[in-house]
Amino acid sequence: MGLQKLEIKKNIQKEEDKNLSFRIFDLDREKLGEYLQPHKKDHFCIIVMETGHLEVHIEEKTHHLKPGKISVIFPEQVQFISNPGEDLKGKIILFEEILFCSDILKNELSTYNVNLSTQLNCTILSPKDFERSKNLLEIIQDIYMNPSLIKKEQARFYIKIFLLGLIESIHGLHPVLYKETTDKPLYVRFKKYLNQHYKEQRTVQYYAEKLAITPKKLNSITKKHCGETAIHAIHNRILMEIKRQLLFSDLTHKEIAFDLGFNSPSALNKFVKSKLKETPTELQQELAQMYNG
Repeated sequence: MGLQKLEIKKNIQKEEDKNLSFRIFDLDREKLGEYLQPHKKDHFCIIVMETGHLEVHIEEKTHHLKPGKISVIFPEQVQFISNPGEDLKGKIILFEEILFCSDILKNELSTYNVNLSTQLNCTILSPKDFERSKNLLEIIQDIYMNPSLIKKEQARFYIKIFLLGLIESIHGLHPVLYKETTDKPLYVRFKKYLNQHYKEQRTVQYYAEKLAITPKKLNSITKKHCGETAIHAIHNRILMEIKRQLLFSDLTHKEIAFDLGFNSPSALNKFVKSKLKETPTELQQELAQMYNG
């Protein structure tokens, strides 16, 4: 089964959408049609729940959304929606990364900022902040329906204000985890390099050299920012890709092994077994049950 990739430029609700980097519309069962099958997006998607309930499956986690909850789904995250209730009410906002150019948002919403991309998958605002957010979304939707050059620029700022409010709430919940530190840019660069090279490069030494620091320093940075050693971060990135390919690609285990830089299927087998105490076949069955059961 191939994994569908939804593109924002193909999501045309009206003529003006061809020149817009965002979309916003009411959340209802009809709008969820293409989201019910596992897929990826090339853009951010925010689901804001006012009434009703649904389940958002992102990578291997299931998030139960109910009134007051907000889910931010990042580009390239494997996702789908299930069990939407009858009385759904809320908003769906889609936007391209290009929509914002503020440094704080670029760093905070970087695909490589794994902590935040996981925390924002399901968050809840205080009733007061949620009401404020709903008002912002109404303004953004008004602009979306009648965009002008100046209004489009305003919408950009309103979406940024909305996102910064969410990020602020996450920082409040996790003040230690998200404390700004001088080495955070190094951590972000490490995650970026890891995403680019994990198929070929699996040593802490390689990434430390890319960052011009010692392996010991890289370990202390990864422990501080994601609570795991550098080698664990490398292995977890490989595991994530193994799971994605087992679930969403038509490749054989042999093809997956060679695609991910293993020199034989048995090496892939050994790696998965050492990490998860199960074989790739058992893992594949478990994932299929989780996503299709």
